[in-house]
Amino acid sequence: MKAQIQAAVAELFPKLLDIRGHIHAHPELSFQEFETTAYIKRQLDELGISYEDHFTETGLVAYIKGQQPERKTIALRADIDALPIQETNQVDYVSKHPGIMHACGHDVHTTCLLGAAGILHRLRDQFSGTIKLIFQPGEERLPGGASLMIKAGVLEQPRVETIIGQHVHPPLEVGKIGLKPGLYMASADELFVTITGQGGHAALPEDLIDPIIVMNALLPALRAAVNSAQPASIPTVLAFGKVMANGATNVIPDKVHIEGTLRTMDEDWRARIHDILRTKAAEIAQQHDCEIDMDVRKGYPCLVNDAALTSKAKAWAQEYLGEENVVDLPIRMTAEDFSFYSHQVPGCFFRLGTGNPAKGITSPVHTSTFDIDQEALKVGAGMMAWMAYKQLEA
Repeated sequence: MKAQIQAAVAELFPKLLDIRGHIHAHPELSFQEFETTAYIKRQLDELGISYEDHFTETGLVAYIKGQQPERKTIALRADIDALPIQETNQVDYVSKHPGIMHACGHDVHTTCLLGAAGILHRLRDQFSGTIKLIFQPGEERLPGGASLMIKAGVLEQPRVETIIGQHVHPPLEVGKIGLKPGLYMASADELFVTITGQGGHAALPEDLIDPIIVMNALLPALRAAVNSAQPASIPTVLAFGKVMANGATNVIPDKVHIEGTLRTMDEDWRARIHDILRTKAAEIAQQHDCEIDMDVRKGYPCLVNDAALTSKAKAWAQEYLGEENVVDLPIRMTAEDFSFYSHQVPGCFFRLGTGNPAKGITSPVHTSTFDIDQEALKVGAGMMAWMAYKQLEA
């Protein structure tokens, strides 16, 4: 089976390049992936693979049914949305949509899942069970497309026993993958803070409640309060990346708006931080005789790779790629809505090496110059097909 999958990947590679080129050149933002979904449907129709598209407006699920399809059901997942970034690469497949780019590799994930679909459909008489191929919208935006598809029943009828997903990883050289069992990625919450004071002429500070001064007291106080309560063993990030204070050189505004992120690796501690932030904001508001609205929008939970499944996946990857091409990964403070799946069924989320320093392919994700060594498409499609087969065999 390994030889058959590898041969099929080699044969399909020109098609994978075409698919990835098209999707990369036509990116769409979260929950607006209508043309992307239509393109995926056309590819599935060409392969003769059935699908359903009622889970969300732009998500769909395809089905590969082997022998005895009711025996066992597993899932493979890819996300399909892009980011609001202006691409600066000089490539034939550069984004044709101004200000939108597949800078996080979701075009790669989708291409690899379509490649795996073609391989598994071709070999469906050689395994038993059903494979759900989840093409999921909105990974980059709350509440996360995964949460919506789960609510719509994507893991049911038939019930999924395990799920596997992958993500591009530029620091890892093409030809390799990386895994980590257990706690792997952080939770992610969005923070929206509005400080309302009393603005006016900057030359008359005695008449003002300056929200900028309050902000300068609030932000370090929030950080100090979290740091003082933080358990030493739990990584935590509290950061604010956007400040809007629409005043002028001699005008103090009435309001300041601040936006930030909160990430950690423990759900109980995460809930405590929410309380700490709201309590400290109320204290600072009272001290400065102003109003502070602390809006904590709960996002993705921590991503937990099932230990047993991930251990098996590592062994399967070593069998497919060779031990030297499978690496152990550390925890990451980035977040992924695949985490929603991992809290429902045993899941494994692995990293696909896409970097190639010799070719100058080193740019991180979420940058205007992100790209991949496209040989990674062979590895990603082959690994997804191989892991699906091995799950059904297990």
